[in-house]
Amino acid sequence: MTQKYLLLLLPFLFIIIAFHVPETHLAVQFLDSLNEEQKALAHKSFDDQYKEFWHYLPGASTRRPGIRLDAISDDQKNMVYELLGSSLSESGYDKTRRIIDLENVLYEIEGNNENRNPEYYFIAVFGNPAQDSLWAWSFQGHHLSYHFTVLNDKTSIAPRFMGASPAMIMEGPREGERTLHREEDLGFELINSMSEEQQQVAVFRDNAYFNIVTGNSIEVGPLRPAGIRYDVLNNVQQSILLELINEYLSVMPEELAEKRINNLKSEELADIMFGWAGATEPGIGHYYRIQGKTFLIEFDNVQGEANHIHSVWRDFDGDFGRDLIREHYSTSDHH
Repeated sequence: MTQKYLLLLLPFLFIIIAFHVPETHLAVQFLDSLNEEQKALAHKSFDDQYKEFWHYLPGASTRRPGIRLDAISDDQKNMVYELLGSSLSESGYDKTRRIIDLENVLYEIEGNNENRNPEYYFIAVFGNPAQDSLWAWSFQGHHLSYHFTVLNDKTSIAPRFMGASPAMIMEGPREGERTLHREEDLGFELINSMSEEQQQVAVFRDNAYFNIVTGNSIEVGPLRPAGIRYDVLNNVQQSILLELINEYLSVMPEELAEKRINNLKSEELADIMFGWAGATEPGIGHYYRIQGKTFLIEFDNVQGEANHIHSVWRDFDGDFGRDLIREHYSTSDHH
């Protein structure tokens, strides 16, 4: 596992550069580096039937579209990480690295389980970024599923799934280290800032769901309204809720995140609802959802004695770039 761990750290040699290189250029560079056998796995048509397949189970148990990292060279792996660094924010890339590194932790906990491998992640490119204005790519594996759609260098990133197991490392030299802790802590801060009357509205279920409700559905619509509305919260609570939403948006590059939060504030803020299920203290299963007119956030920490996080952002209109695809075909000559 030492070699695998070292390979995981290699991308940091390139990450500063990657944040400043357009992702289209990096995707073309990666595809050009592949041999024919590799390209047959990694490069698909834009309308490939598996483009919208996704999951968050371990990479050894569920096949994703694309080529797995252990089937490409170290230089090609670095290109993949550069592409991720260009397509995510610095904090988003850091969370991604931490989630992948937890495979090493699980490997040790589970007694050298070979299914726990930080190279069991898949990359796939859909369409031709060298020629086409519209193309897409995905990066998927255990507890990570990112889907990028690019139209004339305008990018959509949804759905975005991030998980963590263990959410807190319980023993060893890294004891106490947490992943996705702000998503959890801000949720607790918000629910525990509420009065008893507010909690009676916000808590819509005594027991947390065992998993996120929407699972790995290809398409989702709004869930049944549940919880407390943004405009019923006081100023402090509203600030916490916005900070929590921003934590999910901060995975994206700053310009994209800022544009989205501004749109939420101007178009749907009063309609946003925060709903809670389960315990309101750490260590016992808990779940929350944040839902507006255009998006859904789910957070669940029940499995593994409430030390196993699943979280997801879904765009009702924009998952898998459906909004950009409609824009493309409404303005192009080939419908």
